[in-house]
Amino acid sequence: MLAFKYISFHYLKYFLVIMLALVMFLVGFDYMDNAEKLSNSANLVLIYLTYKAFFAIDMLLPLALVFAMISTKIFLIRSNALVSFYSLGYSKIDILKPFVIVSSSVVLLFILMHSWSSFARADEFSNNIRKNAEYLSPTRDLFFTYQNKYVYFSKMNPLEERAFDIRVFSVTNGSLQEVLVANEARYQDEHWYISEADIITKPAKMDFESLGISVTNQKELRILEGFRPKMLDQVYEGKVNFTIYDALSALWLFRDQNVNTASIRGALYKIIVYPFFVPALVVIIFFFVPISPRFLNVSLFSFGAILATLVVWGVLFMLIELSNNKTIPSEIGVVAPVALLFLAALRTWRKNSISV
Repeated sequence: MLAFKYISFHYLKYFLVIMLALVMFLVGFDYMDNAEKLSNSANLVLIYLTYKAFFAIDMLLPLALVFAMISTKIFLIRSNALVSFYSLGYSKIDILKPFVIVSSSVVLLFILMHSWSSFARADEFSNNIRKNAEYLSPTRDLFFTYQNKYVYFSKMNPLEERAFDIRVFSVTNGSLQEVLVANEARYQDEHWYISEADIITKPAKMDFESLGISVTNQKELRILEGFRPKMLDQVYEGKVNFTIYDALSALWLFRDQNVNTASIRGALYKIIVYPFFVPALVVIIFFFVPISPRFLNVSLFSFGAILATLVVWGVLFMLIELSNNKTIPSEIGVVAPVALLFLAALRTWRKNSISV
């Protein structure tokens, strides 16, 4: 218990210091690069920097966890605390457990933070502030299909949950049957509510006896059940910064719609699966470190461990981007590499458990 508290305290301390340094480094360089493009409003600049900090945390937190483990292990070696713990009867697994438990706990908290839209979509919001001086820009010319209907929104504001200049085309057996035309719709009670719309209906048979196309005016219509504005904005604009709730809702809604959900699954894998490469890499690196500085060049080991971490992180990041662009399946780009790292970590853990 003494070793667990001592190691956990220093691990968290190094993690917070490294995380703060990495975030300040990324945000500072980004601000220097984009300062001229930002609005003169101090409030917008502050919001921009906040969202950039969220994005930096999202991207760099896994790196900070591994770097903190390396720093803590080096500290234990240099201070001879590691040798002292071993001499008191602690095993390698006992020393490793604080790193695994703390890193896994932080990863779970990191995943939970993706239920918060401001965190999950921080990069998108910051880019909108830089380009349009507003953090959530309207989506324009949105065209999608749902239950044999083709829907067009000229403009949609996800924040206000409103859409403008709406057209809904109903098709039966490949033939256009009806067109709904409305100026505005708003999302409420899991539906898009239209106060007034014109319905243009084509007769079932176009012949001399038919009455021709009819136009009727209807009020208080409800359409597109379950299509929340944020879901529409993310899925049909091809964005991949989903919250967990949005991604799960989209998968549930599209399960019978023959819609390609590869990008949604990839976003979920990135949120839930990808961060767990951290405890796996922590286990693998941990057992490569001797217990005393007499058996290794500490500086050389630190450089090698940091370089290996950056390579693994870079490869995983590249595979995630390839998955987002649908170049490779997300199961291969995200799930498979993390699973391989986990298998390697379990093998290493088991091997050292047996040798203890």
